[in-house]
Amino acid sequence: MEYGILGPVEVRDGGADIPLDGPKQRTVLAALLIAEGSFLPDTELSRFLWGERPPRTLNAQIYTYVSRIRRTLGPRAVINRGPHGYLMEIGAASFDLAEFRKLALRGQLELVAGRYPEASGLLRAALALWRGPVLADVSEQLAASEGPPIEEARISALASRIEADLAVGMHQQVLPELTRLVGQYPLHERFRAQLMTALYRCDRQAEALALYDSGRRMLAGDLGLEPGPLLREVHQAILSADPVLHRPSGRPWPSRSG
Repeated sequence: MEYGILGPVEVRDGGADIPLDGPKQRTVLAALLIAEGSFLPDTELSRFLWGERPPRTLNAQIYTYVSRIRRTLGPRAVINRGPHGYLMEIGAASFDLAEFRKLALRGQLELVAGRYPEASGLLRAALALWRGPVLADVSEQLAASEGPPIEEARISALASRIEADLAVGMHQQVLPELTRLVGQYPLHERFRAQLMTALYRCDRQAEALALYDSGRRMLAGDLGLEPGPLLREVHQAILSADPVLHRPSGRPWPSRSG
């Protein structure tokens, strides 16, 4: 059995999709999976399903959704009832969020250890588990509560994968991707610093400096802030033509996220 929430909620058994009946059932299943072996209180399930205006029959309705999930998944998925909530045990089944976290952690450790090809491979494998926007077909309440921290973990893994690629001299290969990411996340300083580094290595120093200036103006205008230490360090290195910017097999800058 395979469970997935990194995109639309899905369950697969032997390669075949197991249909889930409606957004409420998908919401309950996704919430139980995200709890990862911890009891999920009825109050939390109610909030994920109905927000601040639950029905009077909320306990009966939650019980019905859980019963339907049990029937749909069969005996290999155990959902236990506690005093005030539910706990799901998936046994030997796979869960894409748990697999993502495991691979991403291993990749981060390889990056810190300076084993850049290994780090890139592990982080690519972690990111390949994503099938689209996380929790794409659940309630607005669950997506708003649990989606942002999971998405932040994806962005962190992506920035680390790019860092590993830059460390082995893949600046030309990652340049288009970084250009798109800076456009998508203009306030993310780590992506901007990486793009500045890639541009500089491609003999496009003026564009790298212009990228810093546009980021500085954006930060000052939107937030009243100056660029952080990472951007300032890369900017100064470009101005001084620091050889550290050309190192193909070392990580010149700390892993700060913006």
